[in-house]
Amino acid sequence: MKFIIDNIFLVAIAVLAGGALLWPALAPRGKRASPLQLTQMINRGKTTIVDVRSSEEFAAGHLRDAKHIPLADLGARIGELDKSKNRTVVMVCQTGARSDKAARQLQAAGFEDVHSLEGGLAAWKAAGLPLTK
Repeated sequence: MKFIIDNIFLVAIAVLAGGALLWPALAPRGKRASPLQLTQMINRGKTTIVDVRSSEEFAAGHLRDAKHIPLADLGARIGELDKSKNRTVVMVCQTGARSDKAARQLQAAGFEDVHSLEGGLAAWKAAGLPLTK
């Protein structure tokens, strides 16, 4: 106990650093869909897929029928997705980080059922699922 009292500032810094490291893991995220779940959604129909990667990444390979809107342009081009407000919308990126941000943007714009592909296209490829060029 004496150590904690004598080094209160170091202890406080250690606790704050630990909390900062845990925050992303504990922060609430939107809905996520695994590659298997996304495959099932696509097969059922009424699913819009939006790829938020860069143009170069999109050209290298993407999901079939995916609409390409880079994350940087999403705010300005969100009107292109208005017809999909009542449909399931799945956001896709390389690892899932950018698609989480994009999903939050769409939810804020009034989209009801927005998912992010868990693990992104890296998980899709790892599952052996096809891409279109």
